[in-house]
Amino acid sequence: MYLNHTELQHFLVEKGFFKAKLHFIASNHYKIVAEINGTRGWFILDTGASTTFISEDSIEKFNLKLDQTTLKAHGAGPERIEAQMSNNNRLKIGRWGDSNCSLALIDLNPINSAFVTANLKAVDGIIGADVLKKGKAVIDYNKNYLYLK
Repeated sequence: MYLNHTELQHFLVEKGFFKAKLHFIASNHYKIVAEINGTRGWFILDTGASTTFISEDSIEKFNLKLDQTTLKAHGAGPERIEAQMSNNNRLKIGRWGDSNCSLALIDLNPINSAFVTANLKAVDGIIGADVLKKGKAVIDYNKNYLYLK
């Protein structure tokens, strides 16, 4: 069965999903506004990232409390990334929220440098599959919306 955008939106909202606007940018990424601990920021939506990452430069901005735990993550390349963890954060995307969100802090300077070189604005982090799975995400690529429940 095929649903047009209006039918899809109606169906998802009826099922308890909240809608958030995705912003398609010149690098072929989607950016989204999210709030962490009451502070807004810009994030890349990355369905291939297993974890949600925050720039190490944003610890104070988002009032993150660092834990003793670390995460050993893998990027698209062969190197492993060791990330400091911050747990028990409040994440809000549109009207959807998670009051117990874990975030991994990494150096996003290489990514942001590439964005600035391409005349794009830097981002505060990356929303990964952990959040998308928790929110039962549905992405409407045709109309640029993310739905979370």
